[in-house]
Amino acid sequence: MTPPPPPPPLGRSRNRDSFSFDPALDDIDLAAARDALGQGRWDEVRELLEGTGQDWDRRGHRLVVLGRTPTAAAWAEDWRIADPGSADAAALYAHALVFRALRGKAKPEAAREMCRTAARMAPADPSPWLGLLILTRRTGTDEERLQIFDQVRGRHREHHHAHHLMTAALAERQQGTSDDPFHEVYDFASWAAEQAPADSPLCALPVVAHAERYRVLAEAGIEPRDPERSGHWDSRRARQVMKAAFDWWLEWGSEEHPRRMVDLNFLAHAKFYEGRASEAAALFNRIGRHATEEPWSYPDRDPRKAFRAAKAAATRGLT
Repeated sequence: MTPPPPPPPLGRSRNRDSFSFDPALDDIDLAAARDALGQGRWDEVRELLEGTGQDWDRRGHRLVVLGRTPTAAAWAEDWRIADPGSADAAALYAHALVFRALRGKAKPEAAREMCRTAARMAPADPSPWLGLLILTRRTGTDEERLQIFDQVRGRHREHHHAHHLMTAALAERQQGTSDDPFHEVYDFASWAAEQAPADSPLCALPVVAHAERYRVLAEAGIEPRDPERSGHWDSRRARQVMKAAFDWWLEWGSEEHPRRMVDLNFLAHAKFYEGRASEAAALFNRIGRHATEEPWSYPDRDPRKAFRAAKAAATRGLT
């Protein structure tokens, strides 16, 4: 008998859907620490980050989710005062300031300086540079983004989140009047996938590039704003990309990666709009309740309605 799904984390209401858009994804320890941080209990966050060690993708994922907590800056500052030598406290405070700056509640300069301070305290850690990349994704230049991405990649060549950020940024360059199969975002994603080991989730990055490019083209009115009316997933190149990524998932799965649900959502999205319902259904089954707003929101759609409709259509007749 299949056990019932776990209750929603503290502070998030139930809804009639069997999925949620929780950025913590399936990291139960992270969700618990975030709830504790929201109540001012940063001891649990300290234990979480100490236990994360040098799993850089997991550390970055956890710092980003924690930093998005509205009260994170205040409690991280308390932690820094109590333990001024803590690189974890500095990294959390840096990420919290980044998200406050993006919400218009802190100066970007202060967030940048704190990221660099955290980077100096832990030279091998790519996470402060990830925070800086998130900030420059919205406030910096192309040159700045490339320089910071190089800092992240120099510390962790397969950094998942950083590659996704760069893919989204590159997709927005040189809009043109149609989808160019030689656009630099496709070259970047292919290069990253080829450079990565065979079991790396970066092997699915070309699928992400395809979705990000669709977002840009749809926002510009070049592609239909309804992906079901778009031929973006029908080209030979697109089908090759989708097949390669799906085959990679079947062989490797990357079940331990902290952001694997992000890749699964992009792949399910691609397979559904490619018209491969059975393959999409398998992916929806693996996603379970861990939906992600991107790419279901592309270009400006209600992600809850889009995910619900796609999952229902893909799994119809299979249960």
